[in-house]
Amino acid sequence: MESEGGHRNSCTKQDRPVVFGLVLLDCLKYRYDYVYHPEIEGWLKQNNIPATWHQARLRCHLEGAELASPIDDGFLKTLKGRSQVPTWTGVHSLFSKGDYSSIEGVPILRMPISWAPGEPDNHEDKEQCIILMPNGTFADVCCDEMFPYICFRKKSASVSVNVACGTVDSSYAYETRTGSCYKFHDHAQTWNRAYMTCEAEGAHLAIMDTAVETQVLNEIISEHPKTKIYGAKYDHVLVGFHDWGDAGVWTTIHDDLVDTGVINWASGEPNNAILNGLGQSCGSMGKDGHLYDFWCHVRAAFICEKNPDSLAKEEDE
Repeated sequence: MESEGGHRNSCTKQDRPVVFGLVLLDCLKYRYDYVYHPEIEGWLKQNNIPATWHQARLRCHLEGAELASPIDDGFLKTLKGRSQVPTWTGVHSLFSKGDYSSIEGVPILRMPISWAPGEPDNHEDKEQCIILMPNGTFADVCCDEMFPYICFRKKSASVSVNVACGTVDSSYAYETRTGSCYKFHDHAQTWNRAYMTCEAEGAHLAIMDTAVETQVLNEIISEHPKTKIYGAKYDHVLVGFHDWGDAGVWTTIHDDLVDTGVINWASGEPNNAILNGLGQSCGSMGKDGHLYDFWCHVRAAFICEKNPDSLAKEEDE
């Protein structure tokens, strides 16, 4: 089956080699939003919503990919065929001005790059990222400008898939009691960044739908002491609840009202405590298994919840 200039792998589940419960990525469709291109031996994803270079790099990274770069003639031809507007590449000189290379470390002088007229000009000494123009030429621009981007995942025999959870991320663990997979992130983030991270992984911030799931999340939290969480000041774990847009009305990120028959607020919560002039509009879970309101701008650990089929293509489901 062909799509968008590429095609999808056609191996069946019976064809997939299994090693210790993991399926090798060679014989798999990577994820539903990526298209395989045999000429570059990997998968591409077109992202048409403009972002800064840093946002684009982060999103690709969180999806298990990297910001695509024209590292050779074949790659350049494929990227040109997908770029109808100026598009970010993974080429930058952020580590050392003037020393351009791709994210994977290929120097720009080894790439088949033709500069647009007058480029590169490093305007006002602020242009350290490279875009691909629709005509196939390149220009340096400020990394804080906004452009669409393309993510690339290289095919590799050494990378395996977590079969139970349908992802290349081995950190997700399947829970038989709920039918979902969970990942505890011990690198603290703000609630918004935690939300984005889970979405990029094909998951969402964890939601306690049942008393059983509340118990499961409480067990996961108990396994991770605060002393092992990087960048967290508070002993809370971010989850998928908020009262955005209607203060005091708490809903899940899927717009369901908080079920107080399933979730118990901690004593005195929610209290909308003020920190640096801001109240608490995001949900967190404590070591006691109770729900707390929490500051959206304060970093904390978080739990992502994933349906095992969330990244599957329609023909696989």
